[in-house]
Amino acid sequence: MNNAEANQAGTISGQSGGIRKKVTRLVGGLIVGFAVAYTIAAGYMYLNQRSFIFVPSGELATPLEKGLENVSVENVQMADGTSVVVWSAEAVEPGAPTVLYFHGNSGNLSTRWKRFKQILDSGYGLYAPGYRGYAGSEGSPSEAALVADALEHFDRLADSGAEIIVHGESLGSGVATAVAAQRADAGLLVLEAPYTALVDMASAQYPWLPVDFLMKDKMLTRERLPSVTAPVLILHGTEDWVIPVEHGRRLFEIANDPKELVIVEGIGHSDLWKNGLWTAVQDLWAKGR
Repeated sequence: MNNAEANQAGTISGQSGGIRKKVTRLVGGLIVGFAVAYTIAAGYMYLNQRSFIFVPSGELATPLEKGLENVSVENVQMADGTSVVVWSAEAVEPGAPTVLYFHGNSGNLSTRWKRFKQILDSGYGLYAPGYRGYAGSEGSPSEAALVADALEHFDRLADSGAEIIVHGESLGSGVATAVAAQRADAGLLVLEAPYTALVDMASAQYPWLPVDFLMKDKMLTRERLPSVTAPVLILHGTEDWVIPVEHGRRLFEIANDPKELVIVEGIGHSDLWKNGLWTAVQDLWAKGR
């Protein structure tokens, strides 16, 4: 190899080395950028996770404004001093139970007034507590706080001598199950569009995150339900795009007898009550008497 060829080979080698360095720096920069973006996104989700689960909205109307003349409003102080609102009315039909109603993740008590009216028109009693941080109640919501409050509400209602149907709507299905799992004297557990666990839903929605590690409020209904000894009624719609119907089916498989599963074809997440839910509750209650 003459001097010219040697110089050319050295130049090519130098250029190749320079390209490799540029590529290495570019790849390294991309990796660092991805790691920073991922950390920021994960941190945001971690810090704001409860705002995705608990979505209080609207002002709390009075029962009278909603045509519920016999419903009383009370601010009940929980064990830690936090005040939460409760709507309640005694049963008027002899021997009828009282529905301990845990609502979904959005709105507030007064947005469920049509449901409450149907319960009361049937002669049943009603005890509907608001969640911490929702309209009419103090504090901030969390799984631990909501479950602790729910147990207090159950005990308070049980002290009145009422037979109790524990009803959980969507988010409230996890709260209702936690209560029935720890209170054997519940007369019936009704799960409306329930989830196996909040952490299961989050894992499906955010598969790129270590949800099981990051999530504070996992609400493991699938682990609590096997401890429930009361009859269980599960209702779910096939067109539920919020909580897929497979969650209801899986919960039915692990629930103890007696149990009943009602799958409503073509119905979405919020339409079960308008499509026979309350009739199914009454029928099952009557069957068990």
